[in-house]
Amino acid sequence: MAMLPQEIIRRKRDGATLAAEEIEAFIAGLTDGRVTEGQAAALAMAIFFRGLALEERVALTRAMMLSGEVLAWDLPGPVVDKHSTGGVGDCVSLPLGPAVAACGGFVPMISGRGLGHTGGTLDKLDSVPGYRTQPDIDTFRRVVRETGCAIIGQTADLAPADKRLYAIRDVTGTVESLDLITASILSKKLAAGLQGLAMDVKFGSGAFMVGVDDARALAQSLVAVANGAGLKTNALLTDMDQPLASAAGNAVEVAYCIDYLTGKRREPRFHEANVALGAEMLVLGRLAGDRAEGARMMEEAVSSGRAAEAFARMVAALGGPADILERPEAHLPQAPVILPVHAARAGVVERVETRAVGIAVVSLGGGRARAQDTIVPAVGLTDLAPVGETVDEGRPLCVVHARDADSAQAAAEAVRAAFTIGAGPVAARPVVLERVEG
Repeated sequence: MAMLPQEIIRRKRDGATLAAEEIEAFIAGLTDGRVTEGQAAALAMAIFFRGLALEERVALTRAMMLSGEVLAWDLPGPVVDKHSTGGVGDCVSLPLGPAVAACGGFVPMISGRGLGHTGGTLDKLDSVPGYRTQPDIDTFRRVVRETGCAIIGQTADLAPADKRLYAIRDVTGTVESLDLITASILSKKLAAGLQGLAMDVKFGSGAFMVGVDDARALAQSLVAVANGAGLKTNALLTDMDQPLASAAGNAVEVAYCIDYLTGKRREPRFHEANVALGAEMLVLGRLAGDRAEGARMMEEAVSSGRAAEAFARMVAALGGPADILERPEAHLPQAPVILPVHAARAGVVERVETRAVGIAVVSLGGGRARAQDTIVPAVGLTDLAPVGETVDEGRPLCVVHARDADSAQAAAEAVRAAFTIGAGPVAARPVVLERVEG
């Protein structure tokens, strides 16, 4: 007997626990058009208020995964990935995937675009001339096999139900549902055919989950559901109370990652996050016996230059320039206006309102206020002063890269307002607060 969508909605509205068959039927209807947008919105709102039990989350995630193609890999090594919940200056994916590939892993990383104050990995890579962020599945498979890593966007074939449901959530006030966030993230990762997943769940002023308790609840949900669906997953809670890298934007973050990979600049917090997440991926893929061994492998992959070589191979294989490492400035777009931003008075950076820094990048044209907005790849902020740094006439808060003088000045004022300057000193905080294990 056919399951009526309105009956499934009614049962969840009234607090019932839905059977896996009911969830599967609803998602199948959402995929083929038998379920209307209004019905999908109604179920999303019912889930938002009533919540889902663990078995319902697993069933929803698996149903969304099975709504399209599920990749299967035949590779001489483990297939592993990482996913971040998003932040400011969080470009770890760019060196992390290649570093893990240099250690023997295969990383088919399906990433997203930025919306709101957080940057998107695909937007960063779109600033590399020729790089194809939306290749066909066959090209994706070939690049992963040949180079060990490919960072691309979600294709129409992978978890199409998620794409449809997310668009509905975005306009109905249900984006923040823990249950729906969990299913949305994991359905795409399960469809990618992974054997291990490291989750980077951010907390702090620049994260979507500002409070540690909310971030921990999301991490626990992601780990429980992923493992319940058969995907080995651990999560790290990481600090987003200041930008992770000292660059925020698109081309400027790619340039930052090239500097990191080639050894020109290796900032401790960024390096710590990269190594910690890579170690998790290597342990999940059984390439390392424990996290300490995984960390040593990551350190060697980065310091030896093998991670940089893997990055260059990936960029070239997906259509980008073959000499991106040697001549990044010849390929990455440059902003016409460069403006150092100094604090109103000398002192120590005590606090950064990181969300405001991200919004300053958006206002420059480096992000989107709406999904259809066009990004200006060259703009952004570099040399952002970390918490604990002394700023004075010789050390600016940051350097603005802008299209014109007016937008540069507006961004400068926003950045000044985002930084709290005091007498110091400030106690150092770890990047990784804690670990949630499956």
